[in-house]
Amino acid sequence: MQKERILVVVDPTAADQPAAARGLQLAAALDCDLELLICHHDRRINARRLFAADEREALREQSLRHQLGYLKSLRDELGADDVQVITRVVWDSPLAEGIVRATLRDEPRLVLKDTHHHTAIERTLFTSTDWHLIRDCPAPLWLVKPVSMHRPLILAAVDPTHEHEKPAALDETVLALAAAMANALDGELHVYHGYDALSDITSAGALAMSPTPIAVEEISARLKAEHAAAFAELMGAHDVAKDHQHLVAGNPSVVLPDLARQLGAGLLVMGAVARGRLQQAVIGSTAERVLDHLPCDVLIVKPPGFDSSVTYKAQAPDFMELRGSDE
Repeated sequence: MQKERILVVVDPTAADQPAAARGLQLAAALDCDLELLICHHDRRINARRLFAADEREALREQSLRHQLGYLKSLRDELGADDVQVITRVVWDSPLAEGIVRATLRDEPRLVLKDTHHHTAIERTLFTSTDWHLIRDCPAPLWLVKPVSMHRPLILAAVDPTHEHEKPAALDETVLALAAAMANALDGELHVYHGYDALSDITSAGALAMSPTPIAVEEISARLKAEHAAAFAELMGAHDVAKDHQHLVAGNPSVVLPDLARQLGAGLLVMGAVARGRLQQAVIGSTAERVLDHLPCDVLIVKPPGFDSSVTYKAQAPDFMELRGSDE
């Protein structure tokens, strides 16, 4: 029976490959194969007025073989003696769609990709490719920071009140994956649910519209009780220690990164919902306020039944793929 695999997206222009190292760690812990993938495309080779069709094909293959050589050297550097490592390069574009198509073809357990952390201002510089993958990658997407991870504290972010039209099943998916990662990595599972009382009061118009004005303190207490009850009900079905459950009031874009930093989290697991191209920008800007300031890796999970807007059948006519010959 073929093993599950972990797909690592490799940037051959980067000096370091933290996602490859993290992928090897996870493949060993989860008993999976590891696939190192480069999605490559050179527009100059596709200039039809310069090259005949057979010349373009030969140039593409030559370019891909060069990338394949890089992957083999990376595999050797990793020293993956106990993990089966697959090397593969594809000629496909745009980059994000090529990665999603590779994911649709192979159905990996996880997809890992590097992100770049700017330590001076404690911000993660997510690229447009990262955001496209957050919206469209059908497999759980692990965005890797250039830091080590040993016996990590794993923080799962849930929304048991199902605000922002997030489906209830998404919380269960987040918790199941976070627990699996904590178990595999001998880590510690914590769960966060946050609410912004001021935002809720303002959006509801409670102060202005109520025929009998209600004190802000009373409204805040009601909101806290509502969120606490929903959080307790969700946690009642999961084996998470009380002191590992964090119900925190405040703007999640500030509170969640602060909590992750305070706890020393190595990974945040959170859900993402993308319902269509017209709504992607709104969903992305909401997530951006949290993701850009997190000090740890992020694992993005889609709800059950998620369908990517990218399809495998939509690949380019000149698609080409090369795999390592010794696997």
